[in-house]
Amino acid sequence: MELTTMLWLSALVFLVVVAPIWLVLHYRYRREMRGLNGDEREDLRRLVAHAERMHERLLALEAILDAETPGWRQERARSRDWSASDDT
Repeated sequence: MELTTMLWLSALVFLVVVAPIWLVLHYRYRREMRGLNGDEREDLRRLVAHAERMHERLLALEAILDAETPGWRQERARSRDWSASDDT
């Protein structure tokens, strides 16, 4: 077979077989990646609720520390500054 015939035949096979399969798979994948499914949404909802509870606990602990040790924030900042200067 001639080279031009081989090229035309290869292009025809690509356009008739490969390109349609490629397009179908491409758009199916894009549709699946559009959003979260039900289980993932439920997991995300539970994680957000857990993070909110942890934040509330952290605020409660900070309030307790503020009441019992009023200067703890400044002391923590000073110790952090001191340890950072120690690293250099």
